[in-house]
Amino acid sequence: MATVFTAKANGSRTSLKGKTRPMLIKIVLTILMAGFAILMILPYIWMISTSFKVNGEVFIYPIEWVPKHWNFDNYKQVWTGPNPFYTYYINSIKITAITVVGNLLTSAMAGYAFAKINFKGRHWLFLMYLSTMMIPSQVLLVPRFILFDWMKLINTQYSLILPGLFTVFGTFLMRQFFSTLPNELLEAARVDGAGYWRTFWQICLPLTKPAFVTLLILTFTWHWNDYENPLIFLRDKSLYTIPLGLTNYVEENGTNYVLTMAASVSALVPLLIIVVICQKWFVEGIASTGLKG
Repeated sequence: MATVFTAKANGSRTSLKGKTRPMLIKIVLTILMAGFAILMILPYIWMISTSFKVNGEVFIYPIEWVPKHWNFDNYKQVWTGPNPFYTYYINSIKITAITVVGNLLTSAMAGYAFAKINFKGRHWLFLMYLSTMMIPSQVLLVPRFILFDWMKLINTQYSLILPGLFTVFGTFLMRQFFSTLPNELLEAARVDGAGYWRTFWQICLPLTKPAFVTLLILTFTWHWNDYENPLIFLRDKSLYTIPLGLTNYVEENGTNYVLTMAASVSALVPLLIIVVICQKWFVEGIASTGLKG
């Protein structure tokens, strides 16, 4: 009997150790990830805090994370000053919205065609299309500028909208997702008399919400934060987007940090709203299209 009790005690200790070790590892990893998350968030906290300070309090050491005197005039000056920020906001919203909608439609249709419509040379055409991703976008700036200058589109918002309506990455992303849909689903729709357009619009497209939202977030972020293209193709300040508008707070003798931070916080709000609303589908879309890791 003593031997049996000893064996049971040893077994319980072994099982307890086996459960304790994974739990400790999980706790340590959680603490480490929380630490990294705090380090990633600190610059944004400093940005928000600085946006409510005056210039003399920006570089006080140690850092004052909570301002002693909350200065809301920074936001008032940004939005109603000599260069009102709402002008850049409207321009960015207009350009980004049109580009996102157009990119989603063209990428979805092209991805569906490459994934589910059999035509001669489909794979070779897709490989040639995909190979253009290896060309840096900066290489195309000069040819694009010459083309838009010939078309009289320089210093217009069309020079930013038209190139963004078609993207290789968007087509690739949607094609990867459409490839996961079973062919039996399309065959059943064909038996019921549905053509290519009806099958795409009413059957396949509603099933692509995760990939659709993923492409929406990525496209919105790219064009909302784009600085290079507006800098090259826009000259009139009334057409400036938010990234170019932020340069107005750089003075001859330095940068007006409090106004820059107030404008940056204002520019960050739409991105946060989009990500918070679409976070669930974004994670699912990244996992289902094979882009994770």
